[in-house]
Amino acid sequence: MAELAGIFVSPLLQAFFERVTSREFVYFFRREKLDQALLNKLKIALLSVNVVFEDAEEKQVVNPNVKEWLDELKDAIYDAEDTLDEIDTKVMRCELDAEFHTTTSKVRKAISTSLKVPFVKKIEPKIKQVLDRLEYLVSQKNNMGLKEGVQGNPSERLPTTSLVEESGICGREDDKEKIINSLFSDDVSGNKLFVIAIVCMGGLGKTTLAQLVYNDESVKEHFDLKAWACVSDEFDVFKVTKAILEGVGSSANGDGKTLNWLQTTLKESLTGKKFLLVLDDVWNDNYSNWEVLSNPFRFGAQGSRVLVTTREERVASVMQTTLPYYLKPLPEKE
Repeated sequence: MAELAGIFVSPLLQAFFERVTSREFVYFFRREKLDQALLNKLKIALLSVNVVFEDAEEKQVVNPNVKEWLDELKDAIYDAEDTLDEIDTKVMRCELDAEFHTTTSKVRKAISTSLKVPFVKKIEPKIKQVLDRLEYLVSQKNNMGLKEGVQGNPSERLPTTSLVEESGICGREDDKEKIINSLFSDDVSGNKLFVIAIVCMGGLGKTTLAQLVYNDESVKEHFDLKAWACVSDEFDVFKVTKAILEGVGSSANGDGKTLNWLQTTLKESLTGKKFLLVLDDVWNDNYSNWEVLSNPFRFGAQGSRVLVTTREERVASVMQTTLPYYLKPLPEKE
């Protein structure tokens, strides 16, 4: 099961899966003659919630029902961990007792079998209860509108756009205001490109925050040009340049367009203009790629900004970020 453990997008799910598939836990089930079907169903339930976990983390920001579903899932896993801890503690105590009483094999055997009564009789219903909670949550994932296959390689995710439904979003007003203030602040970067990076783990709402900022009326009035580009894992300079060029209103259609043509045309579009470029979901940590992509950006007017969202602090460093913004989780009351 080691190869399966690596597919989990959540450290919480991965750690729990590794425990229930460990040799020690499987041996415990066999030795105590517990229902093997419980163990198999537990694995299936974990795999089923895993495939929608990252989609749930993204949607919880705008959908309180999804947030409640995700919180319930985490609570179920934590309770399950407590049950496994209880098993580990009991087994460890028996092993220590067995080592202490080494006089006869009969004593060892008595201690080993003592685990079954009454402990084993009460532990199986607890595991069944955990399974019931997980299976119920699995049954609700379609009602939540959660999509499978969103996790994994970033290039497999659906591309983002600048559009956002603001009515269902709460709790990020302060973050939005701080980012906008940074966009409007005095230029402290000298002759360098002014880059603001929103940095946080997946599911905290960095894309949503960038969308809120991008669509704010004061931001629209402040900049001459705006463009949104979803970058994701495949940092294709040609594609991203083309997306930005189209975003600022220039046509990039037609065959035979080279990167040189795209970048030269983008440079002409940005020269002397105060622009805002949003690069969403950036994973590239290759400075050379960033240097090529950003060449046309350096011809904009003073006050131009590049807003980046990323999970990796290293990415923000490679992009020579002027102001990093570390997005924190929403308080539980949100």
